[in-house]
Amino acid sequence: MTLIRFQPTKANTSSELAPGDLLRDFMNLHFPFFPKEKAGMNTWSPALDVHDDKDAFTVTLEAPGLKKEDFEISYHDGALSIAGERREEKESKDKTYFRRERFFGRFARSVALPAGVKADAIGATYKNGVLTVTLPKAEEAKPKQIEVSVK
Repeated sequence: MTLIRFQPTKANTSSELAPGDLLRDFMNLHFPFFPKEKAGMNTWSPALDVHDDKDAFTVTLEAPGLKKEDFEISYHDGALSIAGERREEKESKDKTYFRRERFFGRFARSVALPAGVKADAIGATYKNGVLTVTLPKAEEAKPKQIEVSVK
């Protein structure tokens, strides 16, 4: 079996399309009061996973090509927010693209966590294009073993 990446129709083959462009173009056609470009609108969003174990939540975000300085990470009111920017290479006049699938620009991801976190013990590492944020659970959020007594 061969997997083939989805190819847009000829009407939508612009190399400059971002994931939300098709929906935005539809909205502009039928509802012209929606702006084509809105300040702060994400053009891309890196994949994010959250997993929970006994002592901590771990958030992993795929963002190859960034540097640690490109990330802004914050935790407030039970939600972790990660923002950043992937800068585009300088285009040269003699370069012609036949296909362009990498996204550039600002992104922001936010995830609400289901239990309390020790905010002063949160740590983040960035290795091989993957950002890992570890959020240790507060003592009251950790599962407790309850012993059953026999009477």
